[in-house]
Amino acid sequence: MQFGSHNTRIATVLGLAICLLAAAACAAPDSVARGKEFARANCMRCHSIEKTGDSPVKAAPPFRRLHLRYPVEYLEESLAEGMVTGHNDMPEFRLEPDQIQDFLDFLKTFEE
Repeated sequence: MQFGSHNTRIATVLGLAICLLAAAACAAPDSVARGKEFARANCMRCHSIEKTGDSPVKAAPPFRRLHLRYPVEYLEESLAEGMVTGHNDMPEFRLEPDQIQDFLDFLKTFEE
């Protein structure tokens, strides 16, 4: 017994995939907002977290330029294990996986 043609099944699978992608896209703005809020609360006293403007601390790179130095995904492990830098003014951060994804989603908005 056949429940539908091969083309119907493919269309159904593609439709479900599109719905899942649309749901993920709808969730992304919340993730970006949470990531920006983390940056606002923890980073903006030294780094520019906006698309324009200088960082308050000259040596602190603006977040909009980080992706020009390296893929921002490279920060994932450091954020999970505790980010430590070569200068004493940068606090150590250890984020949960969902916080890391939110922060990376925010940083990726500068790549657009």
